[in-house]
Amino acid sequence: MSPSRLHQLSELGQSVWIDFLSRRMLEEGELERLIREDAVVGVTSNPTIFQKAIAGGEAYDEQLREVLEHEEDGKEVFLALASRDVEAACDVLHETWERTGHRDGYVSFEVDPELAFDTEATTAEAQRLWDMVPRPNMFVKIPATEPGLAAIEASIAAGIPINVTLIFSLERYRAVTEAYIRGLERLVEGGGDPSGVPSVASFFVSRVDTEADKRLDRIGGHDELKGKLAIANAKLAYQAWKEIFAGPRWEALAAKGATSQRCLWASTSTKNPDYPDTLYVDNLIGPETVNTMPPETIEAFQDHGTVALTLEKDVDEARRLLDRLAEAGVDYDDVVKVLEDEGVKKFADSFKELLEDVKEKRDAVAHAAG
Repeated sequence: MSPSRLHQLSELGQSVWIDFLSRRMLEEGELERLIREDAVVGVTSNPTIFQKAIAGGEAYDEQLREVLEHEEDGKEVFLALASRDVEAACDVLHETWERTGHRDGYVSFEVDPELAFDTEATTAEAQRLWDMVPRPNMFVKIPATEPGLAAIEASIAAGIPINVTLIFSLERYRAVTEAYIRGLERLVEGGGDPSGVPSVASFFVSRVDTEADKRLDRIGGHDELKGKLAIANAKLAYQAWKEIFAGPRWEALAAKGATSQRCLWASTSTKNPDYPDTLYVDNLIGPETVNTMPPETIEAFQDHGTVALTLEKDVDEARRLLDRLAEAGVDYDDVVKVLEDEGVKKFADSFKELLEDVKEKRDAVAHAAG
C-alpha cells in the first residue's frame, strides 16, 4: 500500500501536528490512530480548543468531582483538567519523541493569555506550567507580544521548551528568533545543556489573508492580490529562518547541541470558502518546518492535498507582493499589528469563556452531588 499524503509530506521533512486536544480524543484512542494513520507527531492546543473540549459532553465530569473536593477557583480547576490531558498526550507521544531524537512528539500548553502583556507574570506562569506537567516533551506556549519576548528569553534560559505563538509579522518573527538565541546563550553561559530546550515559532497564516482581503475589499479592485499575503508572509519567514540559523553565532550554539527554532505554520484551516481547503498546507511544504492542522484540514489533505516542495517557490514574487499591496493601499505593518491585538484578545476572551464554562460545570456537578 502506498504511503498516505501526510506520510509523503513527512518524508519531505515537514512534521504534521494536530491543532486539537480533548479528553475524549485521548480516552477513545483517536490520538493513537492519528499518529498511526495520519503521520501526526505532535499536538498543539490553545484556550479556544480547551473551551470547546471542556464545554462539550461529560468527559471531564468525573475529574471535576475529584478536583472540587479541594479546589473551587475556576482557573485552578481548569488547569487541573487541562494538565491531565496534556500529560496524557505527552505520554502517548513519548515514543514519537524518542524515535525522532526529540525533534517531534511535543504537546503544547498555553500560558493564560490575559498575562500576554506582563513579562514577569508570563515568565512565572511558564515556569508553573512546566512544573505542573513533569514531561520532557511538553512545550509551554507564550504569545509573541513585545512583553512576551523577554519572557520567552527568560524561559529558554531557565531550560523550558517554548512554543512561541501568535506571530504575524516578519519583524516580530526576527525578534522572536533573537529571544530564543539569547535565551540559549544565557543557558549555556550558566552551564546548561541547550540540546534539551527546543522551540518552535508559530506563524499564524490564514488570518493574515482574512485581514488583508477585508482591506482590499474596502479599497475596491485588486482582486488579483487577494488570498496571497498569508503564503507570501510565511515564505519570507522561512527565508529569514535560513539566514538566522546559520553563521558563526548560531554554529557556536549548534556545536553544543542546540537545535534551530523551526517555523510552525498555525491557523492553517481555510477561512474563506472561496479558497481551496488545503491552500495553507499545499503551498507551505518544506523541510525543517511544522504544520499544525485542525482535524478537518488533516482529513482534507489526506483526501486531496498536493504533496510537493512548495515553500521556496516564487520567493521573489512573495517579496514583490508586499510592494504591490502597499501600492494598492494596504499597510502591512498595520495589518499585522491589528492581527496581534485581535489574536491576544480572542484567546483571552476564550479563556474567560472557558472559566465560565468550568464554573457552570462545577456548579452543575456540585448540585448533582448534593
